Amino acid sequence: MSSAFRELLKKVGSGTHTSKHLSRAESALATRMMLEQTATPAQIGAFMIAQRIKRPTIPELAGMLDCYEQMGGQLTVPQTDYRTMVLNAPYDGRQRNAPVTPITALILATAGVPAILHGGERMPTKMGLPLVDVWQSLGVAWQLLTLRQTQQIFDLTHVGFVYLPQHFPAAHQLVPYREQIGKRPTLATVELMWAPCDGPKHVVSSFVHPPTETRTQETYQLRQTNEFTTVKGVEGSCDLPRSRTAIIGMGSLKDGEPVFERLLLHPREYGFDGQDPGLDENFDRLLEQAIHGEPTELTRSAIWNGGFYLWRAGVVPGLSDGLQMAQTLLETGQVHRKREQVKAEIATTLSHQLSTV
Repeated sequence: MSSAFRELLKKVGSGTHTSKHLSRAESALATRMMLEQTATPAQIGAFMIAQRIKRPTIPELAGMLDCYEQMGGQLTVPQTDYRTMVLNAPYDGRQRNAPVTPITALILATAGVPAILHGGERMPTKMGLPLVDVWQSLGVAWQLLTLRQTQQIFDLTHVGFVYLPQHFPAAHQLVPYREQIGKRPTLATVELMWAPCDGPKHVVSSFVHPPTETRTQETYQLRQTNEFTTVKGVEGSCDLPRSRTAIIGMGSLKDGEPVFERLLLHPREYGFDGQDPGLDENFDRLLEQAIHGEPTELTRSAIWNGGFYLWRAGVVPGLSDGLQMAQTLLETGQVHRKREQVKAEIATTLSHQLSTV
């Protein structure tokens, strides 16, 4: 048993009237002790439940992100005209609606904007379709790459995926606790805010409930995050919905001072309203059609998202320009060629690895 962790646990788990908030440094220390498993399983589970009930403060979230930044796998961003865009989504995946996040990443990379996604395998509590499986459906297998190899792919293609079991095994070892406690721990919120890269970046964080967005905004501002976007997306992801108004926050630092603007994006005003495509047995085929720009509802969702993020990345001056550019990149085969480049570079890397064994 860790006596030091027990003192931190006592602070957050002492009840409504006597519990205390951790400082940023204490929160970082508690997170490190869980990741390193200096704390016992009983202590880790108790801490996760206690912190969920208490609700994390902004300094506590900042401390957890500090620890993730220090211990987690990171890619070094390339020097380009645009900040690397990190597209965050819940690690426990999707159950109802078809994700387009990997296609968005390919659209961005095709336009010269480096894009990073991250996640693991199917995960409690939702056990939904994870991003790594969507990539697999596109023929892109990130799972066998070391972090160094992923960096090589990222440098060459401007597309990267930080795969939790391979690139941050300490965090992956905490996944079983989610099933055992039956609830998403605060770590699930941290994953929506984490940017596993070093260098200029634009972080996109998804949310479901307004308090989560507020905490995200204030945590980014406390950590002096230069540019970020919050999105109330499809199933809690950063995929913009077409079935309703998208609630978006745009944050930045201007002369060292935080600025935050609200944007309500109505897809009907741009001709993109409709149902968000469902997740069914035809998903793999629809995904392939979208990559080729064929006219389907999933393709329309890919254009809607690609256009928005091209605009947020600063590639185009307006959203309408972004939508037109995303459609052109898909229909002319440029996004398909980017996907093929990523596949080829991964295949070459793994082939070279086998030949040197």
